[in-house]
Amino acid sequence: MAPKRPTRSDLAGPDQYDPMKEPRYAEIATFMRAPLARTLVDVDIGLIGVPTDLGVTNRPGARHGPREIRNASSLMRGFNLALGVNPYELCRVADLGDVRLSHRYDLEKQVEEIAAFYRMVHAAGVRPVSAGGDHSITYPIFKAIAADAPIGMVHIDAHTDTWGEFFGSKFTHGAPFRLAVEDGLLDPKRTIQIGIRGGQNYMDGIEFSMSHGMRVVFMEEFASRGVDQIIEEARRVVGDGPTYVSFDVDGLDPVYAPGTGTPEIGGITTLEAQRLLRGLRGLNLIGGDVVEVAPPYDQTGNTALVGATMMFEIICLIADRHFGAGSRPPDTGSR
Repeated sequence: MAPKRPTRSDLAGPDQYDPMKEPRYAEIATFMRAPLARTLVDVDIGLIGVPTDLGVTNRPGARHGPREIRNASSLMRGFNLALGVNPYELCRVADLGDVRLSHRYDLEKQVEEIAAFYRMVHAAGVRPVSAGGDHSITYPIFKAIAADAPIGMVHIDAHTDTWGEFFGSKFTHGAPFRLAVEDGLLDPKRTIQIGIRGGQNYMDGIEFSMSHGMRVVFMEEFASRGVDQIIEEARRVVGDGPTYVSFDVDGLDPVYAPGTGTPEIGGITTLEAQRLLRGLRGLNLIGGDVVEVAPPYDQTGNTALVGATMMFEIICLIADRHFGAGSRPPDTGSR
């Protein structure tokens, strides 16, 4: 009889192996120190990297985002003090690795490869929380998880990302939500875009969002009304239907997240962003992503840490809603 192959637990010794309890500088870097899954069986929330930036219109670098977010997420812990939630006690969270892209220089084929990966994840009943990559990755994710019916969205960004074709391609990071609306994947009347700002050479994207019924919250309105009122507006817009959270780090002021491809000054603070996400507690969130972390533009690593932290907040919201006490009224006040 062939000898039994040792498992990871065997190699770890007599105590049950738990990567969350290992030193944060040790072990293979996974998202949030969650276990690396080899199968979709027994996974409730899947953490996924999408390492591509073929869709950027200016500065590349977001292809390195998933790896650096994994590294930075080693600093995350299990318990979210503000929400009173430990997602790892509520459900099974695992790192599903990166989407493997065989067409590294063909953006159109990458769209199909990303969509095919997420179709498998969705069919297994796994709720995805992803790290980009540039914002073009959200469109193929929607092609997988919203194929049966359009979904709503809370979108935090400096840009609406509803522009049309750019230099011969419609699959850029400035176009995912225009494509999603046109394909019937995203319900524009259940979509709110928060933090929009910056100069424009033309108004096509903003006009598309507003003419199709998206609620566009420009940064001036966010600053004057405050986080709590914008939370109320977001909850009103998306209701209790299936909703996705897409967080572009350029929605933040670049003083907090300089490592991104299209920085715009005058943005949201990290504390405001955390309060905004926490205010979505109890919504029917079916997935989310954090995109546009471009580590080459931030040697401090702070942008990757910001990305990991916002990713953790989204994980907590999904775990609480679907596996915890998410039905209780949200506490959006300070603690």
